[in-house]
Amino acid sequence: MTVIKNKLLSVIATYVLLMLAMHSQAQVLNNLDLAKQYESTGEYDKAAVYYEKQYDVDPIGTYDAYLRCLKTMQDNKEAEKLIKKQLKKTGNAGRYQVDLGLLYESEGENEKARKQFETVIKNLRPEPGEIYSVAGAFMMAQKTDYAIEVYQKGRTFGLGTNYGFELADLYGRKGDPQKMIDEYLNLMEENNLYTGTIQSVLQQRINQDPDHKLSDLLRTSLLRRIQKQPGQIIYSEFLYWLFLQDKDFESALIQAKALDKKNDDSGSRVFQLGEICVSNSDWKVAEKCFNTILEKGSNHPMYIQAKMASVRAAYEHVVHDPYTPEELTSLDKRFKSTLDELGTNTITAPLWAKYAHLQAFYLHHIEEGSNTLEKIIAIPGLTPTFIAECKLELGDILILEGNLWDASLTYSQVDKDFKNDALGREAKFRNARLSYYLGEFDWAVAQLNVLKQATSQLISNDALDLSLLISDNIGDDSITEPLRIYSRAELLAFQNKDDEALATLDSILTLYPGRKITTRVWFTQASIYLKKQNPQKAIQLYQFIVDQYADDILADDALFRIASVYENILNDKEKAQAAYEKLIDKYPASLFVAEARKHYRLLRGDRIN
Repeated sequence: MTVIKNKLLSVIATYVLLMLAMHSQAQVLNNLDLAKQYESTGEYDKAAVYYEKQYDVDPIGTYDAYLRCLKTMQDNKEAEKLIKKQLKKTGNAGRYQVDLGLLYESEGENEKARKQFETVIKNLRPEPGEIYSVAGAFMMAQKTDYAIEVYQKGRTFGLGTNYGFELADLYGRKGDPQKMIDEYLNLMEENNLYTGTIQSVLQQRINQDPDHKLSDLLRTSLLRRIQKQPGQIIYSEFLYWLFLQDKDFESALIQAKALDKKNDDSGSRVFQLGEICVSNSDWKVAEKCFNTILEKGSNHPMYIQAKMASVRAAYEHVVHDPYTPEELTSLDKRFKSTLDELGTNTITAPLWAKYAHLQAFYLHHIEEGSNTLEKIIAIPGLTPTFIAECKLELGDILILEGNLWDASLTYSQVDKDFKNDALGREAKFRNARLSYYLGEFDWAVAQLNVLKQATSQLISNDALDLSLLISDNIGDDSITEPLRIYSRAELLAFQNKDDEALATLDSILTLYPGRKITTRVWFTQASIYLKKQNPQKAIQLYQFIVDQYADDILADDALFRIASVYENILNDKEKAQAAYEKLIDKYPASLFVAEARKHYRLLRGDRIN
């Protein structure tokens, strides 16, 4: 009986203690909730009462909020008591000593505050947690110089870290870029695994420096270190990276040659730079890069790659920029000599494919282009994917020849062989486009509706655009003749029958004035005039759209193209900048805004990476 009684008393005691603990916890939560509620409504005196109660239970968790409340009330006397109480509880922790100095400063006692801050740093304990905590307190108060002093003293303790990242960041905030750079470069020398992180940080800062001062300082600092420590290759690597960020490809080439030489002269870095230059349309430096390898002779391990890349770069230059007949003839000779030298095989097959396109679409040697593709497809060992790509190109050339039925069969074959692949969807789109050219609008729309669900965003967008073109220009009256004429004109333009295409488009404007398709007519005419190297006429037509149909779906596109023509063809930077600015202001939701903003900043003189 006694045992049972004792057990019962034990259970009751445990229950009472549990209830008291739960009541205490509820009271704590209630105090904190009430304090926050009163503080949010500006009743700081009431909030302070509940913060004080909460502080007695949880001093560490409540201190900051309680101090903030007291300082808002300007009750500096109670604030000082709280800080000193916290100092006793934490063994004079440095971050609370900083709070005391900040309180003195808020009272106008600047000298007293200064001495307090100096005492904090003087008495800094050699503990990483303490160093970060005190520096953090100074940073929160925007006292960068004191935070720097903390980390500098922490560095002297020899605790296994030199606080380089923290100091570099603080120097950057302070506006001392040279010291910031020195800290980052010292860190990189200490451990080259930091290089990627440092480059990422500096890239952001360089992007935010329109005057390019940071980039210039970094370049100078790196050059000095390379001179002092020529064996420290990491600085040369970093300088090469910087040249790429600045798009200073000429300097990057000099650096790439030096680095390749140090790395057994493989030429891989120079070759990669050439590819980067091509992607940035710097044809001149790209040519220099590839020639650097070619000059080493045909025995160089990268000779074939460089030879092919050099011709590809020249090809991209011609197809993306205005060209003269002489440039086309010269490019044709380069293709022939290169392919004669390298032969016909799986390695050179992609170059042969580009040559086929040049022959058919630019040199207007359609039969030769077709024969070239047939020759490529017969090469043993090619991947099915590459063969399918050649067949798509062959289908396009068949359209040039006027063999529309054969073109459709060729597309259908690729569609069948790659039904669940992007290549199959591309083939289906080209077949739908061919049906559109032929005026078979219902069949075209049926195919396009399937493609609009495609996972490939590019194909989906093309399909959506063509589908909208058809649906928007048939209308409720089911009159399809303007669209039929327009689709026929697009076929003529595809076949490089530019004068016939322009005349056909003009007939729409004459026979069906004021139709919705008018903007499409002008837009297509402008594209043809650009191909005919008449940029002024193209601008005039684009401007018709912008001025007369400002709300049309093509208006922002037309404005973007006006800016591009001024920038890249007419070299009128002022008018290009004005056009980009107008696009940004007038069409803020346009898909072209991001690119327009980038070009606008470049024309303004900003550095874009």
